[in-house]
Amino acid sequence: MRSLLEQLYHSNLYPDEKVISSDPQYRELSRKTSETIEAWKKQHSEKEFNELETLLDLYAQTHGMELASSFTYGFRLGAGIMVEALTGKDELAHKLGAFPDKTSL
Repeated sequence: MRSLLEQLYHSNLYPDEKVISSDPQYRELSRKTSETIEAWKKQHSEKEFNELETLLDLYAQTHGMELASSFTYGFRLGAGIMVEALTGKDELAHKLGAFPDKTSL
């Protein structure tokens, strides 16, 4: 297996595709979501269902952006904690909020 640095260099890291919730309720909620979508498809017109799919697509896009921002913040926070621990400089974590998220530029 390649090191993380090699995987990063070769663009082989896909954290959004690798993470699956370990919460015991995750699979049950996922199943219920799929069942509810199928019920909507049967109970509503094709036009109404297409509108629902459009709404769900928009939600998925915004949720993906939120996850990316959370990942970025968490990574920076973890790196900041490591730098503080190694350098003994306590002010670094407080400066973390000053780093702009590239998606907000």
